[in-house]
Amino acid sequence: MRTERNLTRRLDRVFARLDREPERPAHIDVPRMSRHRVVLFTATLAFYLAIVWAVVITSWLVRLDWQVMFFRPYQQWPQIHAFLDYYVVLGQRGPTAVMVAAWLGWRSWRQHTLRPLLTLAASLLLLNITVGAAKLGMGRLGPHYATVIGSNEMGLGGDIFPSGHTANAVVTWGILAYLASTPRARRWLSALSAVTSLGVGLTTVYLGTHWLSDVLLGWAAGLLILLALPWFEPLIAGAETTLFDLRDRWRARRGRTVPAPAVPVAPVVLKPRTAAAEQHAVAREPVASARGSRAPMHLAPGPHTARSERTPVTPVGSRRPPHADRLPRGTSQSARPVTGG
Repeated sequence: MRTERNLTRRLDRVFARLDREPERPAHIDVPRMSRHRVVLFTATLAFYLAIVWAVVITSWLVRLDWQVMFFRPYQQWPQIHAFLDYYVVLGQRGPTAVMVAAWLGWRSWRQHTLRPLLTLAASLLLLNITVGAAKLGMGRLGPHYATVIGSNEMGLGGDIFPSGHTANAVVTWGILAYLASTPRARRWLSALSAVTSLGVGLTTVYLGTHWLSDVLLGWAAGLLILLALPWFEPLIAGAETTLFDLRDRWRARRGRTVPAPAVPVAPVVLKPRTAAAEQHAVAREPVASARGSRAPMHLAPGPHTARSERTPVTPVGSRRPPHADRLPRGTSQSARPVTGG
């Protein structure tokens, strides 16, 4: 019973927090391109170029790729193969984009802003351009299609370097941390997205669809997009304004009323009173005060007649029942009949 109560209380807190933002927030916390972020972006870019160079020159990293491939993890631990076949879906672009877009769409509708959806669209567009160009440009073959043992398999028409599953997991789940409204939520979501993307990358190595170096480059590629997003915030804000303007024009064409901007009202200039006006106002003040002291009169609707013309409400005569011992009013005491004793 105590566990059920605690779970109910936690769910109530979650739903109460969801109901806190029924309208567009006045101040949206937009991440800035700070010095710390620039340093991280530079270090990640250097790591990205180092991985590419290590593969191009067929260094120790390529030899490690072949050793992991010959190890065949899917044969060493076959009992987790079924689970990892489903887990790797967290890195596929279609299902993950639909899930995250559904959540961000609800949040956009709740807060009356298009920024969450536009940020997701911008990040996925950058992901497709950068990762897609790198895949086609380097043309590396995967482990299942390798031709020469020990070679880097570059320039042979492949499309697996960097790993698209890993980069997509970093960007798709990391965008939730980027759009978090509180620092605490941002920290928790950042850790969750890092663990998820790490698991997706290692799962592709386990299944034998990617080299280990593909996964390392995919992590770097996805992190570069998340770190570079603040540079695109002005474009996102401009796109949001343009879309809202188009919506207002469309509503106006369909005959819907659009709230008009407030028109400034010209100030009223008050003229100073003259001496005659002052005397007239002083003479009227007692009359106004006397009139104002009267109680308000509430008349019933319809024509009103004078009091003398109204018919009496009370009937003529006495309402008492006749009694033998009683005399009518106006009769003297002596007129009373004397009864014998």
